Amino acid sequence: MSASPAPGSPPPAPSLFERWGDGLSDWCPYVTLAVSSVLALVWSTDAAGERLVTAGLVVVALLWVFLGYTRAPRPRKAHQVRMIVYFIGLLVIASALALREYIFFLFLITGFFHATVLRPWPVVFAGVFATSVLVNTVIGGFPTNTEWWTIYVAIIVIQTLVIGTGILLGERMTEQSEERRQTVARLEAALEENAGLHAQLLTQAREAGVLDERQRMAAEIHDTIAQGLIGIVTQLEAAEQAHDRPEAWQRHVRNAIGLARASLSEARRSVEGSRPGQLETARLPDALAEVARQWSDLNGIPVEVVTTGDVQPLHPEVEVALLRTAQEALANVAKHASASRAWLTLSYMGDVVTLDVRDDGIGFAVPTGSETRGTGFGLSAMRQRVNRVAGTLAIESEPGAGTAVSARVPAIVAPGIVGRS
Repeated sequence: MSASPAPGSPPPAPSLFERWGDGLSDWCPYVTLAVSSVLALVWSTDAAGERLVTAGLVVVALLWVFLGYTRAPRPRKAHQVRMIVYFIGLLVIASALALREYIFFLFLITGFFHATVLRPWPVVFAGVFATSVLVNTVIGGFPTNTEWWTIYVAIIVIQTLVIGTGILLGERMTEQSEERRQTVARLEAALEENAGLHAQLLTQAREAGVLDERQRMAAEIHDTIAQGLIGIVTQLEAAEQAHDRPEAWQRHVRNAIGLARASLSEARRSVEGSRPGQLETARLPDALAEVARQWSDLNGIPVEVVTTGDVQPLHPEVEVALLRTAQEALANVAKHASASRAWLTLSYMGDVVTLDVRDDGIGFAVPTGSETRGTGFGLSAMRQRVNRVAGTLAIESEPGAGTAVSARVPAIVAPGIVGRS
């Protein structure tokens, strides 16, 4: 059974083999009838009236083929009653012509070609058998002895089997070719669809990359430039208030200049995608201690820094996330807590590392659920940084009881390092 094309799809173009086969079947009756008619006209010794009858039969054969086969709706195999009637008429007319002039056995050979449109398969073999009987009878006549009968039957049987099997194999080849064509068409459609999906994924990846880079830059700007500017403004305001105390005024101005330089350096690192300066030359515990010391000097709030567990080098992104979280948490203490002390604890606990930043300030009511929206970029940036490295961020606070920020991240070891240092 041949494969049917997909609904709505255009019919596939026939193969070269199919075009040759269709062309041979279409032109065979006209060519063989023309050749037979010319040879019969040349060789015939019949009277003019007999020739006229033969010519009439040729015209009838020509019209029968044209109306019954050439003009038949396609596919011809779908109109079996019409094709069987046509085939029987073809054999009758061709036999009548061959009985008048044996050379018309050439036209009778058309039956072998037009049997290909008959169905089911037993009818095909019956059509080939009938054609073989008529052709061999016209050429050699009926056998007159046992030996000739044996040869006669053998020729008909062999012709029927060979030609019928050839038609069957040709049909199977056509079906397989059609299936291959449809498979190729489906593959091409799938490839085209995949190409479209690939282009869409590339577009989405680009958009996601742009969004991720914007978020990264926003976080970096907040953690470096914005915090630095806040510190500079704070120091300059303090210097303005200390105009009558030269020593204090100079200290605040020096602090402002130092913050400006540090912020400029960090801004450059952010644009380049480099690690924070503190982590370039120191390990994470030392970098956090330096950040705490600088923050304490600027804000006049003592910070106690403690590291517990076995220190090990972590993946750069994990260390950056913890460092930035500590900076943001300390910045929030300076801005909002009105604290007199702060504590920073870094704990290495096997496959987990935690960072805790606490203060004894005024605290606040931690928003929950939908209230977390709009609570400020600082908290959102901390959560995003920690979430990006598969960690979690918890904030505990209540009015008058201080605040505790806790970041918990997996202890992903730095590339190229196995085990603990």
